[in-house]
Amino acid sequence: MVTELNDSNFLNTVQSAKVPVLVDFSATWCQPCKALAPTIDKVAAEYKGKLDVYKVDIDQAEDAAGSFNIQSVPTCIFFRDGKEVDRFTGNLDLRTVKTYIDRVVG
Repeated sequence: MVTELNDSNFLNTVQSAKVPVLVDFSATWCQPCKALAPTIDKVAAEYKGKLDVYKVDIDQAEDAAGSFNIQSVPTCIFFRDGKEVDRFTGNLDLRTVKTYIDRVVG
């Protein structure tokens, strides 16, 4: 299971991470989000120790979603040293998601 962040722990978690971070902004009512979830779980397991993976429910963490201008879900944002370095939107396949991760993790 991927840990869910909220408005109170989002910034501190992302900024204090020792490795790059992937945050999956999603919503419980979003079908593409549900379809992407198994892919996010797979990369969380596969990149453990190289990439921290979290989820944010945009309805439960409106400040976090708003501060990164989340217009549609799912939107996945990659952070390094607390700063956004890349993002993608939509339900992408595992291989495509890994190309993003490999660019960020390097």
